[in-house]
Amino acid sequence: MSPSAELRAALVDRLVQDGTLADPVWRRAAQAVPREVFVGSYFEPVPGSAPTAYRPVRRGEPGWLEGVYEDRTLITQLDGVVGPGDVGGEPVAGSPSSSSTLPSLVLRMWQQLGSAPGHRVLEIGTGTGYSTALGAHRFGDANLTSIEYDPVVAGAAAVALKEAGYAPRLVIGDGLRGDPGGGVYDRLIATCSVRYVPVSWLHQVRPGGRILVTLCGWSYASGLALLTVTGPGSATGRFLPGFTSFMIARPHDRPPRPALALLPGEERVSRIDPAVIGTWTGGWVAQLAAPSAERMGAGGEQVLVDVATGSQARTTPGPDGGWPVSQRGPLRLWDQVERAVEAWQKAGAPHQEGFGITVSGAGQRVWIGSEDGQGWDLPI
Repeated sequence: MSPSAELRAALVDRLVQDGTLADPVWRRAAQAVPREVFVGSYFEPVPGSAPTAYRPVRRGEPGWLEGVYEDRTLITQLDGVVGPGDVGGEPVAGSPSSSSTLPSLVLRMWQQLGSAPGHRVLEIGTGTGYSTALGAHRFGDANLTSIEYDPVVAGAAAVALKEAGYAPRLVIGDGLRGDPGGGVYDRLIATCSVRYVPVSWLHQVRPGGRILVTLCGWSYASGLALLTVTGPGSATGRFLPGFTSFMIARPHDRPPRPALALLPGEERVSRIDPAVIGTWTGGWVAQLAAPSAERMGAGGEQVLVDVATGSQARTTPGPDGGWPVSQRGPLRLWDQVERAVEAWQKAGAPHQEGFGITVSGAGQRVWIGSEDGQGWDLPI
């Protein structure tokens, strides 16, 4: 057995033992697809660097293959243009813009999609092509279409898929618009996050079909939703357990903002501990309440800046306890967040599996508990 086959078998064994790979069909796919074909080189974060710096790890270097078969996300592009082969050996700064998602998450999502033989599947975000290869192995080339926004990333994925022996239909374009060739699909899976469910998807997935997608926002809080299409342009679903995040689709990412200047505003004392919006679900609730805001800070020191209006909210620990909050601008961001967090806490502060989503011609709404419960509209 080759070194790569041994490492792949060991990874599959670990995923079986921890319960990730419960379906033998997907287990066979994981055993068959060589991840190293899709991750020729990658960036590794430099421990302790601030802002985070990345060093390139290239094919054949010591530790390269072992890194490929660790269950972790591997960064393959920075700032939308820079690949590991574009830099020297020194660490570089940048924002991750493409990656090979950790295998356990990819395989868990494929299983959560609940697919069956013969299903036609649309994948949004080809990326390196590793997830696409798993899907092609499971459904067959003819039943899988994958769309990638970045033509450079798409070209590399096409080469890797061919090398690995797979030939699904590949499209370069904006996956948020759906398949430009039309057609009706049984399942849709997205390996990027979105601020709302694109309407085109709701017309390309048949009634009764499923959509698995991560909802995100400009504060980069995330929740994985599984929706069932109920009719053209409508769907309903629930958020799933766990902690799932993806890079936001580039057309949905926040626009550039000028340098941040924190300015004085109206002051009062917060009714909630600001640290709660630094938690996974607390941050999600805050984002639902202030969907065009960016969040920064930690603990009792939190900053919200609305990208659309420039409104600001800032909390600080009080010298005698409590948390003074300062707000300015047309939106009272902390008022919105505070009310949402209180409603969530009143409902028992559930994790995201306690939330659901309804999509119709009237809009898209995320709610707690049941459709007639407390809810928030997504920005469309």
